[in-house]
Amino acid sequence: QVQLVESGGGLVQAGGSLRLSCAASGRAFSGYTMGWFRQAPAKEREFVAAIKWSDGGTYYADSVKGRFTISRDNAKNTLYLQMNSLKPEDTADYYCAARVGFGLITVTMARSYNHWGQGTQVTVSS
Repeated sequence: QVQLVESGGGLVQAGGSLRLSCAASGRAFSGYTMGWFRQAPAKEREFVAAIKWSDGGTYYADSVKGRFTISRDNAKNTLYLQMNSLKPEDTADYYCAARVGFGLITVTMARSYNHWGQGTQVTVSS
């Protein structure tokens, strides 16, 4: 059974940085796509970034491109999201997600991921 456990959230001032981690367990992830999504209060869950576990190919939402970096450590089975130049509008609960395979159109769709972590809260103060 796939388990995803996020950590690293917190309170940071605008312009600051945070690194989120997602410890993945339960199987080998070589054929998986891993993603980060976020959900702010009263808003829908939105795509942030994704990475193909096998070859490290990455994909980003326009709103975070150039500021956030997704990466993975194969040996530790851990996914990361380095967030720099944080803005108040980045405030949200951040979720790690996993899905089998990859689809260029569906990689940004939350419903295409079938494994989710419990989330970690990120608050950016102005």
